[in-house]
This record gives sequence, structure tokens and C-alpha cells, in this order.
Amino acid sequence: MKRKITMFLDRDVVINEKTKDGDYVKCPEELKLINGSAEAIRMCNLKDFLVIVITNQRGLGKGIISYENFKQIMDKMENELRKIGAHIDAYYFSFDVEEDSYNRKPNIGLFLKAKKDFPEIDFKSSFVVGDSWWDIEAGKRIVTNTVLIGNNSFIKPDFYADNLLQAAQIIINYYKNIQEYELIKVGEIKKILNK
Repeated sequence: MKRKITMFLDRDVVINEKTKDGDYVKCPEELKLINGSAEAIRMCNLKDFLVIVITNQRGLGKGIISYENFKQIMDKMENELRKIGAHIDAYYFSFDVEEDSYNRKPNIGLFLKAKKDFPEIDFKSSFVVGDSWWDIEAGKRIVTNTVLIGNNSFIKPDFYADNLLQAAQIIINYYKNIQEYELIKVGEIKKILNK
């Protein structure tokens, strides 16, 4: 089985903006994608990375957002991505209210579920991209690479980015450099064997 690089994305402040008052996105009219986020996802799709959203959505558990509205919000997101040929491979949501829930980041229950659903996921060569410390902590717990959008984390990530588009560029360049290095190593081995 071919192992796949996976981008594990948080949703709010990574793909879409928070509302003006910093509250939950409660209806499709409040959903606004961040400039460049759809293009970032498309870039990763074209590189054959898996793109998976793992997000805490406690607003549902608290009853602040209805399931019907939540579905409409996600349908709108999918439609917006589809317009430029981008897609998310899978979504995993924690609606749990309890801080210590196994599925709520920084805990890793949903990451392990994703790995079970997609056995080709290789945590060591993948990335968690988020805007808060619990995204970075979750990435550390599954021993993967981390990118922090902004600076709202007391846990140091592997990389910092201003937005998802910059994060995607960092990740793509990271693997381009690794591939170039591996090609150089293969070339050196061939030279040695041909001596």
C-alpha cells in the first residue's frame, strides 16, 4: 500500500473566517472562506495529498448551532471549494462539550479514526495545520509535522504561516526539497556503483 502525505486541517480561522463578533459560524450566510484557502486545498489535491478536516465544533454540543444549519454550512463550503476544483477527502467533527473528550483536540481520537478509515495515511510524513495550541499539541501526540496559522500557541510548531495558502506552499516546498535531496543521494549511489 502506498503511504500518503495528509494535510489535517482545522476549519475555523484556517479555511473560513470567524464571524465579526468572534462567535461560532451559526448559519451558511455567516460562512466566508479566507482568501486563498480554496486555492491552497486545490494545490494539495493536485499533489495527491489527502486533505482531511478535523475540527472541534462544541457549538453543536451546546445547542448553539442546529444540525440542519451545520449541514448547510458544510454544504456551502463544499460548493465554494468545488467552484475552483478543490475538495476535502473527509471531515471529522467533535461535538463534545467536555474538555477531556477523547475526540476533542488536543486528544487524538479523530486522528486515529481517520487513520482507520484511510490506512494509507502516514503520520510521520503528514502535517497538522491549525490556529491554536490544541492543534499543535494534537500534531505532537501523533508525531507529525505542525504548522501554526498566526501565533496563538504556547507550544512551538515546526512551521509558522500567515494563512493556509502560505502553509500549503511551505509544505509543498518541504517535500520538493526532500525529493531533490533523495534524487541527489540516488545519483551519488549510482556514481559509486558505476566506478
